[in-house]
Amino acid sequence: MSSMDQFRIVQEGRATVLAPKEDKVFYNPIQQFNRDLSVMAIQAWLQEHKQSKVGKRELQRAERPLKKMKLEAKDAEKKETQPEKGGTQPEKVETQSENSGKASESTEDGESHAKAAAGDNADGGARFVRILEALSATGLRAIRYGHEVPQVSRVVANDLLPAAVESITRSVAHNGLSHLVQAHQGDAIRYMASGEQFHVVDLDPYGTAAPFLDSAIQSVRDGGLLLVTCTDAGVLAGSGYPEKCFALYGGNNLGSAAASEANHEAGLRLILGAIAAAGARHKKAIEPVLSLSVDYYFRVFVRVRASGLAVKQLASETMLAYHCVGCGNIVEQRMGRAGKGKFHTPRVTFEGKAREAKEAESREENQEESQQSQQKENTSAKQRKKQDDEETHFSGGLCGFCSRPHHLAGPMWGGELHSASFIDRVLAINAAASPETYATRERIRGMLTLARSELRAPFYVSLNQMSSFFRAPPIPIDEFARAAGNMGHEVSLTHAKKNCVKTSAPWSHVLAIFVAWLRRSNTRRLQELQTSLESEQDSDKRARLEEKIAKLSADLGASANLTPGMVGAALLRTAPRLDVDFDTANDQSAGLAQLRRLKMVRYQENPTKNWGPMARPGGKND
Repeated sequence: MSSMDQFRIVQEGRATVLAPKEDKVFYNPIQQFNRDLSVMAIQAWLQEHKQSKVGKRELQRAERPLKKMKLEAKDAEKKETQPEKGGTQPEKVETQSENSGKASESTEDGESHAKAAAGDNADGGARFVRILEALSATGLRAIRYGHEVPQVSRVVANDLLPAAVESITRSVAHNGLSHLVQAHQGDAIRYMASGEQFHVVDLDPYGTAAPFLDSAIQSVRDGGLLLVTCTDAGVLAGSGYPEKCFALYGGNNLGSAAASEANHEAGLRLILGAIAAAGARHKKAIEPVLSLSVDYYFRVFVRVRASGLAVKQLASETMLAYHCVGCGNIVEQRMGRAGKGKFHTPRVTFEGKAREAKEAESREENQEESQQSQQKENTSAKQRKKQDDEETHFSGGLCGFCSRPHHLAGPMWGGELHSASFIDRVLAINAAASPETYATRERIRGMLTLARSELRAPFYVSLNQMSSFFRAPPIPIDEFARAAGNMGHEVSLTHAKKNCVKTSAPWSHVLAIFVAWLRRSNTRRLQELQTSLESEQDSDKRARLEEKIAKLSADLGASANLTPGMVGAALLRTAPRLDVDFDTANDQSAGLAQLRRLKMVRYQENPTKNWGPMARPGGKND
């Protein structure tokens, strides 16, 4: 049996991996979406990075040896064609031949040496990008980066297990990438904290990435990209392990309360909050460019910047979320507010007594300012006071709509989850990609198009859950969009969950829409009951129908299926009764309808029986 007979060949993208036949825990095809997207995201980051000041400097340094090599080749060519003085013609031919051979050897050696550092790239650019896959296992992802990411000078595939490193080395040689991809054996945390820095660091552990975040962010260069996967969705988006969620990520999710429908976004924000906190300890700030809740895992793409000044903004980008356990109303409270001091440097002004003291001190220092300036200050103070009232409008700790208690979620990331310009770049790369190489192109297009359209407002509303509070039929997305849009609010879908929407509407208006939907549904129900009554002959059934008709006729905004102690009954007492237009189309409803008509692949359908993250890797390799 030949040496290749003991392996099965696994091909994904442009990479080919030699998988041991006896190893069952090796390749998970479900993660191809993750790997395809990662390649495209790094390509998009590279496009942006080369346009930045830092990237331009790095590219210039990388091009120097390439330019030097080209000049040396030109000089050698000139020497070959220039005849020696005083020599005979045969000697010239012989000398030219010898010089040609030497020049050829020199050129071949130079090209071989420059492959990893400076040259011979498909797009003609110098190689300067360094990538680390800290938990490589199979090496598939690292090999794909070597094949598919342009201008890569070095990819390190690190793993703790010797057998895994041996397998990676074998696959790298099989792909002809020994000059680019290096297998390294070692502890990922120690290696990332050793001082060596990379442009791109990819963390894809089995379970949580929390233990690796501090060292990972240290190993990312200024302006670099950090890719993080967490597969512990049961901890981040579930309600069974609240103590573990707080221990790993420094905050609580939305638990099992009514707001738990938005736990997938809460999980993303907890991961980003943990990354931001880890970076702040090393004077590094983060900018999330893409954050996705996918299948059974979370995947975030974060740009890292070395900026002590930007780190001071962290408090204003960190929030707590007070969520009602009854109706699901969520009130966000920032840990601070960014402002400008007299030196025009960003700072955080914290809530409460400290801020009031600062404002009093500022007023004393500026007593001699003009009346116009004082009026602007008063207006600004009123606006801040109004915002504070909106953020903390609790009545004895109970929800003002259903009188249920609030629970606390966070601290977590309160900033944006995505960068629209970055997603546009990835979508452009995806559109031009080969379907043979990137088998998940359609789903990438669908997921990123949804993410691109999401509102900045934190969290989303489950339309089915809200309808169930009132015991009303589920409200269609199109009808909700028309209603909210006609009230002057924005609406978007979310990539994280089906039949959920994000909206800029305040909670009182959201409730008003559902109360109006209940009245609309009851009107239709009343017509159906009256039609049934006309054709019903049985006296007992007629009596029950007449009773239902009487209840509905008395108040179309009531629900016969609600008892006084239910959440829906409390909401009906407190929700405003507004005129809601479900029929007139508007920009918001038209935009959502157009997006839904694209028939994009947005959510993963179960491809195999019992699919998922597979078993934890064994002692050989994974």
